[in-house]
Amino acid sequence: MAARKSAAKSNTSKEELLTYYREMLLIRRFEEKAGQLYGMGLIGGFCHLYIGQEAVVVGLEAAAEEGDKRITSYRDHGHMLACGMDPKGVMAELTGREGGLSKGKGGSMHMFSKEKHFYGGHGIVGAQVPLGAGLAFADKYKDNKRVTFAYFGDGAANQGQVYETFNMAALWKLPVIFVIENNQYAMGTAQKRSTSTPELHTRGLAFGIPGETVDGMDVLAVKAASEKATEHCRAGKGPYILEIMTYRYRGHSMSDPAKYRTREEVQKMRDERDPIEHVRELLLQGKHATDDDLKAIDKEIKAVVNEAAEFSKTSPEPSLDELWTDIYA
Repeated sequence: MAARKSAAKSNTSKEELLTYYREMLLIRRFEEKAGQLYGMGLIGGFCHLYIGQEAVVVGLEAAAEEGDKRITSYRDHGHMLACGMDPKGVMAELTGREGGLSKGKGGSMHMFSKEKHFYGGHGIVGAQVPLGAGLAFADKYKDNKRVTFAYFGDGAANQGQVYETFNMAALWKLPVIFVIENNQYAMGTAQKRSTSTPELHTRGLAFGIPGETVDGMDVLAVKAASEKATEHCRAGKGPYILEIMTYRYRGHSMSDPAKYRTREEVQKMRDERDPIEHVRELLLQGKHATDDDLKAIDKEIKAVVNEAAEFSKTSPEPSLDELWTDIYA
């Protein structure tokens, strides 16, 4: 892979680069394993992989503080891992087992962690956006300087509830960052065929919400943008929009053959823009790590993922009594 210059500061420490490398690699290897388990029939229903988009959530989480909240759509495994949720609990939820983070009742799209302030995983397109504003409203009310990251995709950016939320968030100056993970194809339609406005971050201007585009294949650029946005929100200036330009290597879900784009296009992105390879090159060029060091990290990550996969297969099926828990109405 040809080296490319980061849009962010070049003086990032060795420790930071290694952290980002490990976190992105964990997501990549976890998702590859999830794809394998799905192919074996051990994961049922829908399964949306995050492969290629790892720098988005890792970069944003790098600027998060304890107590900040996050909420997203159904492509959510990477978000869970990036905020520190247990890989074993995530994988066991994918296989519907008792050891899963929702005790086997939620599956791929519906996991939660009160401890990590992760509020899903939502299957209805765009539905998480007003919920994210609600989380931010609670923090505004408490005046605790916390921020909510409300993630959604370029396809969801055309949902009406998104703009109703923009309006209320701007009126009440809610501390919410609207993160548009623009992987360019929504479910399977290119953005230029579905969206009249090519720059989605400008959708907030009518409501007085500032925004910007970010290179989502560069974790350092994402981190820099996240720091700017969180500072804006913590200062009481209201919401902010980050349109993060990224790319998923797999189909919309495991059942999607992705025939709406060429193999050559995907391979070109892998070869020239891969977010993990970018950090790998920074580590090697800066003499922060050797090739053997990085191979050792990969081996460690694979062991963590294999342990999670084994746990997801051996954890027992949920008790029938579990059907009657967590019912509030």
